[in-house]
This record gives sequence, structure tokens and C-alpha cells, in this order.
Amino acid sequence: MTKIVQVAVAILQKANGEFLLASRPQGKGWAGWWEFPGGKIEQGEAPEHALVRELQEELGVTPTAIQPWITRRYDYPATHDAQAKTVLLHFFFVTAWQGDVKPLEGQTLAWQPPQHVQVSPVLPANAPIMQALALPNIYAISNLAEMGKSEFIRAFKQALDQGLQLIQIREKQLSAEALKSLVEDVLNTSSSYGTKVMLNAEIELADRLGVHGVHLNSLALMQCQRKPEGLMVAASCHDTLQLAHAEQLGLDFVLLSPVLNTQSHPNATTLGWSIFKEMVLNYSLPVYALGGMLPEHLSMAQSCGARGIAMQRGAWLNK
Repeated sequence: MTKIVQVAVAILQKANGEFLLASRPQGKGWAGWWEFPGGKIEQGEAPEHALVRELQEELGVTPTAIQPWITRRYDYPATHDAQAKTVLLHFFFVTAWQGDVKPLEGQTLAWQPPQHVQVSPVLPANAPIMQALALPNIYAISNLAEMGKSEFIRAFKQALDQGLQLIQIREKQLSAEALKSLVEDVLNTSSSYGTKVMLNAEIELADRLGVHGVHLNSLALMQCQRKPEGLMVAASCHDTLQLAHAEQLGLDFVLLSPVLNTQSHPNATTLGWSIFKEMVLNYSLPVYALGGMLPEHLSMAQSCGARGIAMQRGAWLNK
């Protein structure tokens, strides 16, 4: 049985969103490949303590703001300069630190924007993390049923101007023709902004209408046996079984709900932040908190391990 090497990994992130990558120096396995700073967790050592120690040794900085995020397992094959091994990577956001970042171990450093990583090659275990980092912290959900189309499009344009990067079209009440018209309007309105458009529908319909991705409800998720190619794929989850299936499929991200009470389901049993945090702990996919979310809940969601929050009514308030 292969021994699993536990590793603490730091995503040092500036206020503008850029994060730090380091090129492995000559003499180490996978030399020249780019990775996040960090290193092996010693026996009996807490991941957070390992993270602090490694950043002091590698970069000469002491983190002062640490947030646990994704945990991922990866099986590295043997290469000419490295043995095969299995690693369990504990990723942490580090958004504040003391000291100046310096390459103390002969590595090359580069600050990179999440959407346009310019260095390569990146270690295979880190590639999915790059995609996750490119996800925004707000996932908006359309609300035509309450707002009407003209009011929604007006609010959508305003949200785009304010930086909205990801939206789900979820309008089960529309006819096929009306949904097609809405999708076309949303895609045309957002085309110059680079905003990703997800459709809550069947995979075939999402593909046919030309959106960027499909959002599966929990029933469709559990029926799905393979992640479709050519689309971003997200899913709604409400329990650990659904989370596990989404993880097995390797989806791009998931929603976990309901966290708080919602106007549409006032009597539904909610998770609350403590259970949400527990369910997200050591999970490998980016998770958005859904259910009663407002912009002011973002920091709480992220402190519980979420990538961000998903909002339907809250996304269009004061727009």
C-alpha cells in the first residue's frame, strides 16, 4: 500500500487577486515545474503549523491570515528524477503576512492572475486548483419569475458593470422558445464582459443553446455517470452523498444548500454555518453556499471553506 504524503500548500494572494507560484529548483524532483509554496507535514504536526514553518523557510514570511480551503489527493507517477508517490494536499489561502517574499531555496517566483496564468508547466496536482481559483466569489442566479424579463436584463447589465463573472439561468417556468430567447439575450448582453453563463437544464439543451456550462439539480446529478465534455459542469447538493457523487464525477464546482432560511422555502430545514463548514472540510471541489445568501454573508462563507456564495434574490438587490 502506497504511503500518503501529507502536504500543506499556500495560496498567497494579493488584494488584486494575484497569487504566488514558485518554480521547483534544479536538484529536486519535477525540477522546473511550477507549484504553490508549501511542503510536507511532519508526523503529529498540524497542517496550519506546517504551512507557517514552510513559508518561513521557503519565502521568509510569516502568515497572519490563513483560511483552509480545498483538500486534494493526487497520485504522482515515477519519473526519471522522482519516485512515484501519493500526496494529500491541504490548500490554504494566505491573504496577509509579515515580511517580504524572497526565494530562499533557489526557486523562481511569479505572481499570477487567476484567469491568465502565464507560467508553465504547472505540477499536475495543481492544475485543477488553477481552475478553481479562476472562479469568482459570487454566483448569481436569474430571477425572472419575480422580476420580469425587462427588469432582470436591466439589473443584469448593472451587475455586469459591477464585475459579475458567473450566472446561472434557472427559469423552469419558461417555455422552450422563451428560454431560448432569454439565453440569447443573456449571452449577447454579457459577451464583451467575459462572464460565464450556466444553464440549469438538461446537458443536451445547454450544449445546444451554446452556453458555457450546465448546472445539474440534485436528481440529475445522481443520475449522471460521467462528466460531459466541452462544458463547465456544476451541481446542486444537499447532503454528503450528493457531494461525494459530484466529487467522483470531477465536476467544476457545487452548490451546498440550504444554509439559511429562504423566502421560497421558509420552513425547510437549514444546515447553518457550523454544519456547512463540517461538510465542506477536506472536500476537493469548490463549493458555493446557497440559501438566504446576501452579499454580507460572503466573508462568513469563505471562513467556512466556501469559494463564495450563490444568490438568487440577493444578487439583484439595489441593482
